[in-house]
Amino acid sequence: MSTEGVSEAEPRPTETAATPAASSERPSGSLAGLGHGLRRLLLRSLGLVAPHRGHAPEEREPGESRFSANDLRQCQRIACGAGLGFVVSHLMGWNYGVFYTVFPMFLLGMIPALNAHVMRQFLGNVFLNLVEVTLVVGLTQHLPVVMTGLVFLLFAIRFRLMAKGPLFLFGANGVLTLSILLHFASYPSVDLLDLLANHVTASVLAVAIAAVMHLAFPDTAPRPRPAGAEKSAALVRHQTLIGACTATLSFVVFQTLDLRDSLSAQMATILILFALGYPGARLSAVKRAVGALLGCNLAILLQLMLFTQSDHLLLVLLSYWIGLMLFARIHLLEGGGSGVGFGGLTTLGILFGQYLGPNQDFFYDALYRFSSMSVAMAVTLVVMAVLHRLLNASAMTRAHEP
Repeated sequence: MSTEGVSEAEPRPTETAATPAASSERPSGSLAGLGHGLRRLLLRSLGLVAPHRGHAPEEREPGESRFSANDLRQCQRIACGAGLGFVVSHLMGWNYGVFYTVFPMFLLGMIPALNAHVMRQFLGNVFLNLVEVTLVVGLTQHLPVVMTGLVFLLFAIRFRLMAKGPLFLFGANGVLTLSILLHFASYPSVDLLDLLANHVTASVLAVAIAAVMHLAFPDTAPRPRPAGAEKSAALVRHQTLIGACTATLSFVVFQTLDLRDSLSAQMATILILFALGYPGARLSAVKRAVGALLGCNLAILLQLMLFTQSDHLLLVLLSYWIGLMLFARIHLLEGGGSGVGFGGLTTLGILFGQYLGPNQDFFYDALYRFSSMSVAMAVTLVVMAVLHRLLNASAMTRAHEP
């Protein structure tokens, strides 16, 4: 991942001692001095685009990028993996194209490394979703109160796993996919068997694509293991309840109202919950709104450039891949969380995977996605603010003070 710069308060003996000597060794009129000056000018012109050679701040040239070689490889994995899922789903003519575009970018973007533990969590959640959706929808769809209670229990279990930490991927993927599956399954016209079959197929394909991408674009250096954070029992309960209550309310709203075309809004209300708390969700919502706005504008611009060639798969794939690379770079420069970059990635994935078709109004879908998502996130933040205050009133569910 990208490394942070050295604080200005820390002494820098290498700069004060080495800089004069270095400048004296490079006369301005020499060929070496000219080459060094051109290189520094190029680095400053490129800004944050080119990856730097080293992995420590002191190994970089002045003006050199914070975008490491590992970040570039992960960028390539995200763009190529999501593009491959898009191509496979279109060539095979499978339904629910959003599964085939979003799942690979989630697995490659949110998880920088792929190992057996990650694959077990991802695939284990898939097959657990089959049982949960089949039982909940099949047995309790005519009992809305019971169904809502069961959904709250399932969400609470997932958010508790997320708050604990070691099984964060299992919980986060479970919350997202369970919410999407319940959203689609609530409509009588939807074939539940086809929905679950595409979910399993897209998930298995996403793991296979991730494995191929890690082989094709391996990291150039080992990645440090993330440090685990110690949490109090009260904080874990706070994060569990605020996430489960908000996700359940989102489920109720999307069950009650006819919001068949508002999948992006529902996903936005779930993704900002990954921050596990109101302060983090507030910042995440702003970043996702900016990312969605940029993603919608870029998607519209790409469609305008394609114009009458929007049914040409190779041209569509090329434009989609360029957009993925741009937002993947922003995503990694942000640190790999759910921010502006990932918001732009999921926006492109949903628009190209779900709404790109001969009978779809792509421009209307892009504008509707941003407006509905903004309203949904604003309402979600209001609910989370109220829950945050209520939970902080009790010592058993009080979060740490900021």
